[in-house]
Amino acid sequence: MLIVIGGLPATGKTTLARLLAKHVGGVHLRIDTIEQAIIRSGLAGRLLGPAGYIVGYALAGDHLRGGLTVIAESVNPLEITRDAWRGVGAEAGVPTAEVEVICSDPIEHRHRATSRSTDIPGHHLPGWEQIIDRDYEPWDRERIVIDTAGQAPEDSLDVLLRALGRIPGDAVREIR
Repeated sequence: MLIVIGGLPATGKTTLARLLAKHVGGVHLRIDTIEQAIIRSGLAGRLLGPAGYIVGYALAGDHLRGGLTVIAESVNPLEITRDAWRGVGAEAGVPTAEVEVICSDPIEHRHRATSRSTDIPGHHLPGWEQIIDRDYEPWDRERIVIDTAGQAPEDSLDVLLRALGRIPGDAVREIR
């Protein structure tokens, strides 16, 4: 199964994706990690365009065809990137679940954004103003929405696992 986790920075996407990957024994593909590796390689500057996503799509496809569950995590701000992830799942012949992670409490969200530190060498985290000014197209289709405001990461994982359990398909039954 392909589980695509998106949302604005500092909403809890990475924490949730890591917990889910550990819970299901899946592969966590983090676009920030891929993009920073491309930058460190010297092949690209800070403006990568779609390179990180394209590498992520290829890696996800390989892992899915190898029978692994993939948790693909990124801001995923545009309909075109969301469609591309769906295409990866369809091409691999696996169900795809789309998850939008939000933090509905702006005070908590801002605190997270201004108090966190990076875990990727060389990666520059966006500030609060960059987060709220970011180009982020509204989702116009069915998805699982996880609101991380006011709850522990493990509680968000429980909510996500229950939501995934309502999706038909054998791959999802294995996740429970």
